[in-house]
Amino acid sequence: MKFFADTAEIADIKELAETGLLDGVTTNPSLIAKSGRDFMEVTKEICGLTHGPVSAEVVALDHEGMMREAEVLRKIADNVCIKVPLTFDGLKTCRKLTGDGTMVNVTLCFSANQALLAAKAGATFISPFVGRHDDNGFDGMQLISDIRLIYDNYAFATEILVASIRHPIHVLESAKIGADVATMPPAVIRSLVKHVLTDKGIEGFLADWAKTGQSI
Repeated sequence: MKFFADTAEIADIKELAETGLLDGVTTNPSLIAKSGRDFMEVTKEICGLTHGPVSAEVVALDHEGMMREAEVLRKIADNVCIKVPLTFDGLKTCRKLTGDGTMVNVTLCFSANQALLAAKAGATFISPFVGRHDDNGFDGMQLISDIRLIYDNYAFATEILVASIRHPIHVLESAKIGADVATMPPAVIRSLVKHVLTDKGIEGFLADWAKTGQSI
């Protein structure tokens, strides 16, 4: 499974990139606003920190507007992935862009039928939002399972990019189902390494080592 950082914070991206765990980055208008940075400037900087895809989202809602914005965004760097909403205009834009060899992330997916449409439109990635799905009384993991089944049935090349991840269990269940990518806040990526028994083991080893009076 690939790990993408869902953030526009440069310090977090740099730290994760140094671990070798980072395969890409996803951003959205909310994350850009939170960073307080210029959209084009921060996107270009992020693209220089990872060789993987960096999702940059259009804000136009019509096909022509999306194409105009996409033309600007894909000039930022070769690893820019244009992010479009799961609407008919978004799907039309997806088909046009992928036909030109541009990566496209179709976002705000909340049903397997929507995911099927995105795959048929040639999406590089489909982003089902599991956390928001759970928040509204639905089963986010069942959505991932349904999409995986449908994509495997027809050998669609579209990668399942699990989004709106809230905690490590979302990551674990997504990996068990066979999702291709998990995009998550840096805090969730860091939490994956944590286990109380690991911490206790380190504490015990260090205590015993101290008793030897030795140093390395």
